[in-house]
Amino acid sequence: MADSKTAQKDAYSLILEAIDSHVYKPGDRLVESDLAERFGVSRTPIREALQRLETQSLLTRDGRSLIVSSLDHTQMAELYVVRGELEGLAARLAASHATPEEKRVLRDMLEADRALLGDPAALSRANKRFHKQIHLASHNRFLVQQLDLVHRSMALLATTSLAAEGRGEGALAEHEAIVRAIEQGDGNAADAALREHISRAFITRLRLDAQRVEQG
Repeated sequence: MADSKTAQKDAYSLILEAIDSHVYKPGDRLVESDLAERFGVSRTPIREALQRLETQSLLTRDGRSLIVSSLDHTQMAELYVVRGELEGLAARLAASHATPEEKRVLRDMLEADRALLGDPAALSRANKRFHKQIHLASHNRFLVQQLDLVHRSMALLATTSLAAEGRGEGALAEHEAIVRAIEQGDGNAADAALREHISRAFITRLRLDAQRVEQG
């Protein structure tokens, strides 16, 4: 029984990671047999993982097939509203509760990420790690759980806003403001800086979507 549960968890994690890293993009069809072969897992845990992902709205049924869900304009706007509220709260709590070691890790992440400018995919992965560290530094398990759900839904956006020209530099400057506020224990400033960061990311994504529509 334990082996079955482990296989199910592994299958779920593998598929989720593939969606998060855009191996499977919104609109892509997921075939049980193909996934089992790709990940070297039997079809039963794959089937159970797909059912779980469908329940979480990360997959949508199209006839008899399951496809990776996509977010329309309204859903994307709603997601960014929730993300801004929760991320701002996490930064506010981190300013009060982060340990000196956690603050050091945030600073080190920021400095290391400067070397990734020009590589949007790598910067996107680093960005996720940076935000996750802030969530953990809030020391509020319920908030971390909700933010995990929000970031899981972010995987349904086809591209990263960091792919826009100049956005990488802007994002790191915004990260600097967030880290500085957390280091100084200024909850109001940390909250405001992170909300501004999310707002600018949303504006960039709206511009990218508008360009895609125009070109299409």
